[in-house]
Amino acid sequence: MIKLKGIVAAVATVSALGSSAVFAQDVEKVIEARQSFMQLYSFNLGLVGEMAKGNTEYDPEIAASAAQNLLALAKMNNSQMWPEGSSKADAGLDEMTRALPEMWSTFPKVLEKQDALTSALENFATVAGKDLDSLRGGMKAVGDGCKGCHTDFRAKKEEG
Repeated sequence: MIKLKGIVAAVATVSALGSSAVFAQDVEKVIEARQSFMQLYSFNLGLVGEMAKGNTEYDPEIAASAAQNLLALAKMNNSQMWPEGSSKADAGLDEMTRALPEMWSTFPKVLEKQDALTSALENFATVAGKDLDSLRGGMKAVGDGCKGCHTDFRAKKEEG
């Protein structure tokens, strides 16, 4: 059943990435939407990250809620936020996005990375609210899942 869901999601995503419907919107609006989406990840990761580091007191309700939010984000179909032609290399977008064109040229890799993150977050959602050690134990796989895409498909932040 899970493999079937993955195949359906992959087909839907590939179809969406090739869709011209996204271009009915201004590509800048699409990039703003995906940046907002990533801010939701960042906010929730910040909540559990500060607990894991010991910077804030561990709260099982907040930890569980943030983990569930992260999992919901990972499962959300956001393919319309990632149309081909919206990378850092595309005309006029260098200052707006750090998405690299490799995301589209090596597309099946993106799905593999997304599956790894979703899997890590499924586990994390079951352990984050148990206790601080469990939260900390789940954080590495989540971080590795995030890095999977960011390392391969996002340009480093320019110093300046």
